[in-house]
Amino acid sequence: MTDTSNVGQKIWSMANALRDDGIGKSDYLEQLTYLLFIKMADEYSRPPYNRQIGIPKICGWDSLRSKSGGDLFKHYEYVLKTLAGQPGTLQKIYTGAQNKISNPAQLAKIISMVDSENWSSMSSDVKGDIYEDLLEKIAADTKSGAGQYFTPRALINTMVRCIRPEPGMTIADPCCGSGGFLLAVKAYIEHEHGKRLDRNQKEFLKFHMFRGWEIVQSTYRLCLMNLFLHNISDFDDSANGGEKSRIPIIRADSLLADPGVRFDYILTNPPFGKKSSMTFTNERGEQEHEDLIYNRQDFWATTSNKQLNFIQHIHTLLKTTGKAAVVVPDNVLFEGGAGETVRKKLLETTDLHTILRLPTGIFYAQGVKANVIFFDNRPAAPTHRTKEVWIYDYRAGIRHTLKKNPLRAGDLDDFVKCYNPENRHLRAETYGADNPGGRWRRFSYEEIIARDKTSLDITWIKSDEGMDDCTLSALIDVIREKSAVIAAAVETLEQLLGGVDE
Repeated sequence: MTDTSNVGQKIWSMANALRDDGIGKSDYLEQLTYLLFIKMADEYSRPPYNRQIGIPKICGWDSLRSKSGGDLFKHYEYVLKTLAGQPGTLQKIYTGAQNKISNPAQLAKIISMVDSENWSSMSSDVKGDIYEDLLEKIAADTKSGAGQYFTPRALINTMVRCIRPEPGMTIADPCCGSGGFLLAVKAYIEHEHGKRLDRNQKEFLKFHMFRGWEIVQSTYRLCLMNLFLHNISDFDDSANGGEKSRIPIIRADSLLADPGVRFDYILTNPPFGKKSSMTFTNERGEQEHEDLIYNRQDFWATTSNKQLNFIQHIHTLLKTTGKAAVVVPDNVLFEGGAGETVRKKLLETTDLHTILRLPTGIFYAQGVKANVIFFDNRPAAPTHRTKEVWIYDYRAGIRHTLKKNPLRAGDLDDFVKCYNPENRHLRAETYGADNPGGRWRRFSYEEIIARDKTSLDITWIKSDEGMDDCTLSALIDVIREKSAVIAAAVETLEQLLGGVDE
């Protein structure tokens, strides 16, 4: 049996060693992805599997581990370029691939480390856990910037527990990052239904259930590998009957157009930042940025607000019986203009039944005030489809920090209990005249539509201080983090100035 912790520690130790040579952890993960895929392809091409993976022999694993020094460098770059020209998953993994490791000895060490394990003998759970753990550690390393696509696993799992996805249904994430929501759904179904899944259901789970879009090439590559290691899709999209194993992730800006396909579930955390923009070079050769506005007939409002566009896009992607759980910043709940239009349309066309208000200090992007909105799509009707909205305030008086007190699944157990996923139509408020601090409260459609700008930004738990604990804690975290960076910069500057004086 493979010791997951030992293998994971070995891989992470290599990341720390490479950092001392100036190689970022995100770059290391990317190189590890390239090599790990070739090693696993080599293993699966041998008995007892004997599978034709599509990697040319000259690019195989033996060709890498047999070389050293400058020859290894040249051959590795040749391998990356050659595999980028192959069809299917190979092309998706290796498009734009570059060697970011400048020391041949370090590259040889990584190859040796990957070579020391028999990856095909590990279960998909083991391989996936190792890779997922590495992704999380790199996301926690704020200097890498990887946290931008990483949603806390405790929050993802809570959203999945509320939605309760069923086998044989489809799920999409229009901005899937490293694939966390898709993998959480897979894990939930295997845990809840695993022993009862028949052959067709297992095949559907592997090849047909999931669809995602990711615009950033490096993140797209990590997502493909993450899903592959968790036994979603296969080495080659022409294997197993072609379409049956289509690549589940599309590299594209999902907001550009309606893909025409509809899904049973959508769980997602659209990227933070209110506006989409495009970069272009002007007549003077200077780079300029311009707000990107999506003119789509299926949208209720035309706006440059990226968050509002994602809400409209998600509505389009849902089947008439589809369910969605979406992380959104506060501005989606109160912004006027297009924001008000989108909220009113959501209340009219869907059952926007639940809002979870989140504290700061749980995302890698500091100071973010976010919520999760849950809504079920409904067929067209002459009257509004939302009858009441239930709000759970997990923000007031709540303190979380990324390092000392990160969000854990148990922290949201009370919300799941109040949500009552077994039958959400049987709910009871915890707020009342005798309990003004109750976090679970119901608001009727009439109450909400009467609010200024149809605002869903509703609070009722009073704080004694001008700044609540969670906001203050987040501010302290930022100051501590930035002070270390500033101190290092000052030290470097002093050294440079000292050299000038001499």
